[in-house]
Amino acid sequence: MTTDVHQLDDGAWISVNDSREVNVSDLWLLARSDLCGCEPTDFLAEGFVEVEPDPPDIEARIAGRCIACGTEGVTDWLIVGRVIDPESGEFYGVDHESVHVPEKRRRLADPGE
Repeated sequence: MTTDVHQLDDGAWISVNDSREVNVSDLWLLARSDLCGCEPTDFLAEGFVEVEPDPPDIEARIAGRCIACGTEGVTDWLIVGRVIDPESGEFYGVDHESVHVPEKRRRLADPGE
């Protein structure tokens, strides 16, 4: 079974299998980020920019700001949750209060390049 993932309401929500699961306005504690020099970065999520399944994880890039220094930007990919059972589509979101590590994704080379 495939996992259906979408952004809703101009990036305010992530829908997983037609159920609103993750919303913005949460504070994410980032162990490191390219946004600013604050370590850790207290990042206020203001909107989901991209969202993709990477089974079993659901990952997103999030626009927002560091609440310590005010720097605005977009995170690298963060795991926002996991689909535990592909058959039922059971989803578990991550604990926003735990420490998260954004990851860069390697872009696969276009065969035409």
